[in-house]
Amino acid sequence: MKRASGILLPIASLPSKYGIGCFSKEAYDFIDWLKEAGQSYWQILPLSPTSYGDSPYQSFSSFAGNPYFIDLEALIEEGVLTEEECAACDFGDDPSCVDYGKMYEERFPLLHLAYERSRIAENPEFIRFVQENGEWLEDYALFMAVKKRFGGAAWEEWAEDIRKRWSNALDYYRRECYFDIEFYKYLQFKFNEQWKKLKAYANENGIEFIGDIPIYVAFDSADAWASPEMFQFDAESQPLAVAGCPPDAFSATGQLWGNPLYKWDYHRQTGFRWWCRRLEHCFKLYDVVRIDHFRGFDEYYSIPYGAETAETGHWEKGPGMELFRVLQSRFGKEGIIAEDLGFLTDTVVKLLEDSGYPGMKVLEFAFDPREETDYLPHSYDRNCVVYTGTHDNETLVQWYKGLDEESKAFAEEYMNNAHTPEAERYWDFVRLAMMSSANTCITPLQDFLGLDKEARINKPSTLGGNWEWRMDPAMLSDAMADKIYQITRISSRLPKAEVIRLAEQIRLKEEQEKRLKATREAKEKAEAGTAKAKEKAEKAEAEAAKAEEKVEAGTAKAEEKAEAGTAKEKEKA
Repeated sequence: MKRASGILLPIASLPSKYGIGCFSKEAYDFIDWLKEAGQSYWQILPLSPTSYGDSPYQSFSSFAGNPYFIDLEALIEEGVLTEEECAACDFGDDPSCVDYGKMYEERFPLLHLAYERSRIAENPEFIRFVQENGEWLEDYALFMAVKKRFGGAAWEEWAEDIRKRWSNALDYYRRECYFDIEFYKYLQFKFNEQWKKLKAYANENGIEFIGDIPIYVAFDSADAWASPEMFQFDAESQPLAVAGCPPDAFSATGQLWGNPLYKWDYHRQTGFRWWCRRLEHCFKLYDVVRIDHFRGFDEYYSIPYGAETAETGHWEKGPGMELFRVLQSRFGKEGIIAEDLGFLTDTVVKLLEDSGYPGMKVLEFAFDPREETDYLPHSYDRNCVVYTGTHDNETLVQWYKGLDEESKAFAEEYMNNAHTPEAERYWDFVRLAMMSSANTCITPLQDFLGLDKEARINKPSTLGGNWEWRMDPAMLSDAMADKIYQITRISSRLPKAEVIRLAEQIRLKEEQEKRLKATREAKEKAEAGTAKAKEKAEKAEAEAAKAEEKVEAGTAKAEEKAEAGTAKEKEKA
């Protein structure tokens, strides 16, 4: 990746009129602000529909988009909704927080109303979209329609015939749920239409999107229901084991994610076809893809299904370079970031090296003087992406407040910033990341703004209070954009187009100064010439006057002489 920088901000965290950040005017304004701040990337979280716990990493589909991100104001402009209908909905009374309960209750009826008025079946663009995306869209739309028919229950609780996808049941529900199926296809069409427009605007303004591809899918998802053969399920499609992480700095009992694990032998037999489809889909959405939990492709943590914590799990071998060789033969090595955080074994390090992908460095993991670390900037390879923190971390301000005195003293000595007031030290960490040798630097917006714990996005292994934070539009001030621009400029991370613009600006300024100098010199020369000519003219005039006086004096003398001669002649006579 190029030497550049960007900002991490989830779409949901944008300000907007209707309860959650979306593809509205505020998203376009944020792109403009990123450009003013000299940034190259906007990193976001997965765009997938949220399910359990409102997490974008637990989605009903690994291909579908989140209907909450559809801009209602655009639907008002289309004439399928009215301002009054949108204003009448209760999306919550706290603009700094997403209320997902109210979002679910209020947003979907509005979107269904828009669908009913859209006459979407007559739209040739919609028909083309359905045809081009049928491989995942048909199963997803049917899955969501049947889920609605069963009152939102997980697919493991559905009637046996449709749970096991018997052909007669599939035909029955396709007929019975026809309009609900079309509704969910409509939502994906509008999501895709609005996202493509936003992404095109970003790219036109020199901003690229970094998106996230979660390693796992949710158990209650169209992926698991439609393709159970891809996962470690028993004969009744129940998981044999689930995903998670062992105990670590985030959690003393580990992280129990609960996602189904892949049956890697099956994927090998298919030439990793599903993974190729998935990455191809991601590259249609994003410019750069961050592969979540990269170490899980070397070894993955398997927790017995039904366990209450992750403590009883164990490691099993993943597909390794066999998968990435297939992906790289299709898509090359560019445009991928490997999220290689956590405990890294020698085999994980080797996998990252063999893949050639840039890994991640997180400053918040760097300042423990009691252990060796690869997260301090002096140890960075250029081929990496440095973050002050991620969506799973505390904000810099919250993190620094919680550091023990020994770690604070180490950070102070490392950065030589004893003179900096504690309340302002978060910026020293931002500067440290930006000045590092890492090719790419991504900073959460909250860290640029110096926000505290209220702006944290997610606390792993907890339910409730996550994924909710929304920014105040006043935070995106011109002064902050300029402050970020200056640190980006001095750390040589400005976009190439901006560097060219600055160089051209300097060149034009120098040319202007040259022209001004030449004009000034010409004026001075002309003025000097004019003064000399004036002096010469005055001298000539003086000489002429003198000559005239001489002539006049000679004439007077001649007249006197003549008069004297005349007088003499008169006397003689």
